[in-house]
Amino acid sequence: MGFEEPTPIQAQTIPLLLKGKDLIGQAQTGTGKTAAFGIPIIEKIDAHNKHTQALVLCPTRELAIQVAEDFAELLKYKKTIHVIPVYGGQPIGRQMQALRKGAHIIIATPGRLIDHLDRKTVKLDEVIMVVLDEADEMIDMGFRDDIERILRSTPKEKQTIFFSATMSKPIMELTKRYLKNPDIIKVIHTEMTVPNVSQYYVEVNSGMKLEALTRLIDLHDPKLSLVFCNTKRTVDSLVTHLHARGYLAESLHGDMSQNQREKVMNRFRTGKLDILVATDVAARGIDVDDIDAVFNYDMPQDEEYYVHRVGRTARAGKSGQAFTLAVGKEIYKIRDIERFAKTKINRKFIPKPEDVEEKKSINVIEKIKTAIGDGKSLAKYNEIIEKLLNEDFSATEIAGGLLKILMKTETAPIAAVPSEFSSEKPKWKEKGGFSGKKFGNKKFQYKSKKRY
Repeated sequence: MGFEEPTPIQAQTIPLLLKGKDLIGQAQTGTGKTAAFGIPIIEKIDAHNKHTQALVLCPTRELAIQVAEDFAELLKYKKTIHVIPVYGGQPIGRQMQALRKGAHIIIATPGRLIDHLDRKTVKLDEVIMVVLDEADEMIDMGFRDDIERILRSTPKEKQTIFFSATMSKPIMELTKRYLKNPDIIKVIHTEMTVPNVSQYYVEVNSGMKLEALTRLIDLHDPKLSLVFCNTKRTVDSLVTHLHARGYLAESLHGDMSQNQREKVMNRFRTGKLDILVATDVAARGIDVDDIDAVFNYDMPQDEEYYVHRVGRTARAGKSGQAFTLAVGKEIYKIRDIERFAKTKINRKFIPKPEDVEEKKSINVIEKIKTAIGDGKSLAKYNEIIEKLLNEDFSATEIAGGLLKILMKTETAPIAAVPSEFSSEKPKWKEKGGFSGKKFGNKKFQYKSKKRY
């Protein structure tokens, strides 16, 4: 998938779950916890056994869909393991049809799963792992009785995992009743320590991310910019498209040799490179005091990653700017980051093309003023102007033509947007369950926000 290292919750959780330990994980949304329990679940599934072997309970249909999407990506090379999302708001007949074909892993909301248990369309007697994701929210929504009934429907000898943002009294009561000597994992975060950074988020759809990034760069015109992506693949792809638009950008990630990285960093430090596009791991070696702006092209995997990214600007007492592109439900992660980092991230809209053009015009005028006033002779250029004047062109026409040429070099043409940057949304599959093969990395579409 292009990730270079586990997030803190993944690094602590995965080894324990692979050993079969029961676990309580205290972690917020957006810390990478789906992979933290998803990878061990997938490793333990026996694809030859068609019975349901793992169950993930989620409080809302939206979260169930998101978890199913994440599992589908993790299962890209395990085509024989089938995942079925089961939640309210979708016709139960379609779910029953999919379940009859077999589901190794069921991702469900409690209410709809109870419906299937009553109809005997789901059997949990061979489940070896149960995960309660966002357990505190399920309790708050009144699902405690349903949760207990579901847990009683599974074998006593199983591995049980609770993930919860808070450890309330009802949660602790459930863990004492249903978990055996659980390990407790609590990711401890650090607070924001960069007071001179103006922080903004821009709400965009996935197809506008590249355009939003380039407009922000053009409008604010930072001398040195650091752009963060979550994966090596996105880094390389983004650099390709920035090159196509005329930007001086280079990659920095874990697949590059030390010699390659040092060459790129040297070009960045000396200003021969305007934009450095990097992953979190590669950026740890960056020690540059003059970075004017940080752009989160991808939402950080973990709140702490946000702090580390933003800390790359506003060094040595200077000020800086940080911009985060938020797609769809990622907007909720902005709130989590604000609470965690005890900071304010203000909303900003995608700059309009006319705003960008005006800014570029101002830049061109400033360059012309600098060229006139730098004390260097303009004699050879004046000779060209004299020739044009002798051909009956006015001074205004000549200046306008020169500006037209200069503005074209300032405004790079917009390159064609490839499929991975496209705004086109894939269609919903109407029939059957979802396996890694059928599901791929497509995104569900849903209209209702109603909770089951």
